[in-house]
Amino acid sequence: MIIFDFNTKSDVTNWKTINDVVMGGKSNSFFSINDAGIGVFRGEVSLENNGGFAMLQYHFNSKNVFTFSKVCLKVKGDGKTYQFRIKNSARDKHSYIATFNTTTKWCNIEIPFSNMHPAFRGKSLDIPNYSGEQMEQITFLIGNKKEETFSLEISNIMLK
Repeated sequence: MIIFDFNTKSDVTNWKTINDVVMGGKSNSFFSINDAGIGVFRGEVSLENNGGFAMLQYHFNSKNVFTFSKVCLKVKGDGKTYQFRIKNSARDKHSYIATFNTTTKWCNIEIPFSNMHPAFRGKSLDIPNYSGEQMEQITFLIGNKKEETFSLEISNIMLK
């Protein structure tokens, strides 16, 4: 199942950047489609005013995903660590999280649903890992507890 496959004609109106400015921070990020039709999430993470994160969220109609067992990301990064997050419902407070490392070459990253642990505002929760039954939101987040510029290129997001 394809969650999103970027190209030059992609409708990205449901993709939104959210930065730590919602909590008084100073980080900033941007999302665009480059000339090759690749999604590019880039910006600067600042620790000023207790900040330290930038994220890119995609909201979509709820999908039943119980026949799948993992998320597959085709990404090219900058050598930094990112988080991939899933929410069963956009209204949920917690997300299911997995971290992944990037290189400056295109990589296919596979994240088993069973490895995605629940967390809320950086704190792990004592509830089961992601069940893989439904999803309504995905997120890419960078927040490595340091000031840094970043750039993550995203070709596609699939379920297998």
